[in-house]
Amino acid sequence: MSINITMPALSPTMEEGTLAKWLVKEGDSVESGDVIAEIETDKATMEVEAVDDGVVGKILVAEGSEAVAVNAVIAVLLEEGETEVQLTKPVEQNGDDGAQSVPASKNTDGQIVSEDQPAKGSSSHLSVSSTAPVATNGSGTQRLFASPLAKRIAGAEGIDLNALAGSGPHGRIVKRDVEAAIHAGQGQAVAASKVLASQQKGASVSTAPTVDARALADAAGLPYEAVRANGMRKTIATRLVEAKQTVPHFYLTADLNIDTLLRVRTEINLGLAARNLKVSVNDLVIKAAAMALMDFPSANASWNGDEILYYQRADISVAVATDGGLITPIIQDANRKSLSVISEEIKDKAARAQSGKLQPHEYQGGTFSVSNLGMYGISQFDAVINPPQGAILAVGAGEKRAVVTQDGSLGVATMMTVTLSCDHRVVDGAVGAQWLQAFKQRIENPVSMLV
Repeated sequence: MSINITMPALSPTMEEGTLAKWLVKEGDSVESGDVIAEIETDKATMEVEAVDDGVVGKILVAEGSEAVAVNAVIAVLLEEGETEVQLTKPVEQNGDDGAQSVPASKNTDGQIVSEDQPAKGSSSHLSVSSTAPVATNGSGTQRLFASPLAKRIAGAEGIDLNALAGSGPHGRIVKRDVEAAIHAGQGQAVAASKVLASQQKGASVSTAPTVDARALADAAGLPYEAVRANGMRKTIATRLVEAKQTVPHFYLTADLNIDTLLRVRTEINLGLAARNLKVSVNDLVIKAAAMALMDFPSANASWNGDEILYYQRADISVAVATDGGLITPIIQDANRKSLSVISEEIKDKAARAQSGKLQPHEYQGGTFSVSNLGMYGISQFDAVINPPQGAILAVGAGEKRAVVTQDGSLGVATMMTVTLSCDHRVVDGAVGAQWLQAFKQRIENPVSMLV
């Protein structure tokens, strides 16, 4: 019997992914352990291995397909002696609403038709005026036949699926049907009403624009290029809107004298030169932040509905900019690690973040975040908290500034401004101030991080 290859769950929270690339083609023989495809999650690209031996009989999901649900059949593997593809799971349950959807089916000639291929005899013309097909669940409620991707796009663009005709198998609404409706100009009024309704109900977080930038640009004759947001950018948008709408932020700012830190860093790097290693200011900031969390564990916390989680380990999420967006590799137990280990770990994870090769456990989680824009010449900024964490530290550039010395005379020192963003549900003002004071002491007396 043929074996269905399904979209794997690459992390505990993964619900869907993008099938970025097939590394095999129909007719290829594969063995268990062979890499057959690359899957993109929200922030990483991961390889998928075959778990059985056989021949690739049919690829059902084309490479580049977005929002492929976990456990959806993406290909069929023929076992020894088989010559015909037989789908053992022709019908999948759509997790969005419980309605049955058909990711792949056979047409009247017995050929397999994928979601975005029209069934034989159907017109390739995309109509947006007739009523979409519906199914009836056990309670008698009518439900639409539509792919998860079609529903997602329709929801974001304010398209009424009931007004569309599906061109997929069995009249199922697929991505191209929704895109045809968008090009036809539908959805703008509906999108606006949905945003208003969401605000009035205080319901789920929405990243839909409150003003249609495309319509305004078109009306003004303003040239632009529209680029579809990738999975990482969509995740960033959702999480940041959630953070600013649901987390009560407050901010604490302090100026730190880093002259001693810079001298100690120079001495450390001289000692590491033989190993071809170099410690950065950011490595010292990470170490100091982690040690300050151990000094004041009340700041190492998360709000969890009706409880507060106080973490017993300092796992520091470090913001790294990539071409696709921001990602936060985690340095676990950073207070216990040496500066050289922190430096090597950051370099490795930042490099793999750039190429999308981080594993989910390497960027999901963390108890506290550090975001450093000092290398861009930014003096001071306020960072958005990364839920469910309770705080994030924004680090500015080291700058020569006029200061008043301890004897009251004027002098010049290298100063660095940092701002702590706190979730007021778990970190009170006094707790945040105590943590910031402990961090300042570590930075201004860096030898305390070496003993």
